[in-house]
Amino acid sequence: MGHETKPTETITTATKTTTLVFSYGTLKRGFSNHVLMQDLIRSGDASFKGVYQTLEKYPLVCGPYRVPFLLNKPGSGQRVTGELYAVSPRGLSRLDELEGTSRGHYVRQPIRLLKEEGEGKDVETENVSSSCVVEAYYAHKSYEEELWERNRRRSFGAYTEKEARGYVKRNERPQHLTFLDHIRIFVSSPCD
Repeated sequence: MGHETKPTETITTATKTTTLVFSYGTLKRGFSNHVLMQDLIRSGDASFKGVYQTLEKYPLVCGPYRVPFLLNKPGSGQRVTGELYAVSPRGLSRLDELEGTSRGHYVRQPIRLLKEEGEGKDVETENVSSSCVVEAYYAHKSYEEELWERNRRRSFGAYTEKEARGYVKRNERPQHLTFLDHIRIFVSSPCD
């Protein structure tokens, strides 16, 4: 529903094609992985397009080390606010590497967004034709349901400084375990 109706939008110019990518977590401005996005912007491999919100509700939760995960469960959770970037193929490759798409950490799939234009908007009366379909990094299906249950089926609408409190950078986490090991330990541990 929602995001199956039209293909992911790309922007083609005389020089290159870009993919629109929705960032809802640590790649956003003010968060630890935004340095990668800044590097991509400086090299001409990304550009900021604005603040957007998901058309449908999705669960946005934290996993181990306060790492944010978007769960591909449309209709659950809240409408999620994040940033939209146009990213070159080279930039997309770097984002895929960060997000561990080849290692089963996240999967990049379509999501439908609306431009956020201020408070008080009623999504029910919003013109759906003003929406766009872009790419987002979702939690991998292999642990998505357990992550949802571990968070007691509670989510938030934006990854803010409050949710990020306690975030541990990748190089500061125990190195003898893989990220998937950290996720398995997290989902099998009791809730706080």
